[in-house]
Amino acid sequence: MTAVDAISALDRRYRSFFASRPAIPFAVVEADGRTRILGPGDPRFTIVIKDERGAKALATLDQFAVAVAYLQGSLDVDGDLAAALRMRAFFPDRHPLAFLGRFVPGLLRGRREDDRRSISHHYDEDSEFFLTFLDRRHRCYTEGVFAYDDEPLEDAMTRKMDLALAALGVGPGDHVLEVGGGWGAFAEYAARQGIRVTTTTLSRESERFLTDLVAREQLPVRVVRQHIFSYSPGERYDAIVNMGVTEHLPDYKTTLRKYAELLRPGGRVYLDALAMRRKHLVSTFMKRYVYPGASAPLLLHQYLRHVARSPFELLSLVDDRHNYYLTCREWARRLDAAREEIVRRWGEPLYRRFRLFLWGSAAGFDTGLVQAYRWVLELPAR
Repeated sequence: MTAVDAISALDRRYRSFFASRPAIPFAVVEADGRTRILGPGDPRFTIVIKDERGAKALATLDQFAVAVAYLQGSLDVDGDLAAALRMRAFFPDRHPLAFLGRFVPGLLRGRREDDRRSISHHYDEDSEFFLTFLDRRHRCYTEGVFAYDDEPLEDAMTRKMDLALAALGVGPGDHVLEVGGGWGAFAEYAARQGIRVTTTTLSRESERFLTDLVAREQLPVRVVRQHIFSYSPGERYDAIVNMGVTEHLPDYKTTLRKYAELLRPGGRVYLDALAMRRKHLVSTFMKRYVYPGASAPLLLHQYLRHVARSPFELLSLVDDRHNYYLTCREWARRLDAAREEIVRRWGEPLYRRFRLFLWGSAAGFDTGLVQAYRWVLELPAR
């Protein structure tokens, strides 16, 4: 297929897609430099066809093919990438075999081994790469809590840590179990206030980073690389914190049962997670290149049904969608600002993969395609 085929396909799709919704003008630049503008007004962004492979992908109108062509450098996007990603539905994403393929490895390897491999796929990139776009104060990889839209990301993350500790009701001498240690945001913050923390991870790189941090800063933190479902420490904790790991634990019944086993009566669990209205309504690009395996956004109504059947009481539930939008937008901006360093140290494909991921996530939260919540559970003392 040629650039002419691609532009013809885009033109037909444009007329049908925007027949009943406000049009978003954009431009397409062919490999020979010729430009075609679709829609009225100034283009919000420009799709640049770099080669024949890019033209072929664009002509299919397939969302996954277009994303892969962007990753490979056969397509580029100039201008407002967020605007382009807000209209992702323009490119259909129908890949039933890819959907089914998410679950076959888990059946063959077992859920816990599949979880380990899936987590490693994303989190075992060099920690220094993630630090190019995370907040500099805490290195937190979930949403902050903003007092206003332009508040510095670092302050929003500190507020999040304070809210989590207040919600848990813990203080010096208490022992908290963290599910998913990441780069030590919660563990370090809590430890500096005299709270003992045991933090679990499945990522070797996370384990290395956390172990070095704990030794260097002499923190009262224990690092355990083990699946939470396999973890049996022989003690109960005063509280449990889970920042952004519920998406990787979609078996809600088993997870809640494990929390009840690990928590002392009267203890609390703080959690936050991104969510969608359908559990597996995740793009093929996300399934293949960002979070493979059985990970899935929180399905809130299903989760709450399991809470109702568990011994836990729901103490609070807060909508965090706008906070997650602001967080992802700032991460994406920082990633773009660090582009030269990232490409030099880790290569163009990694930069492009995370650029699509972060700007796409920001667009998803902004449009309401993706939601986010934080909530607190309590195990009654009786």
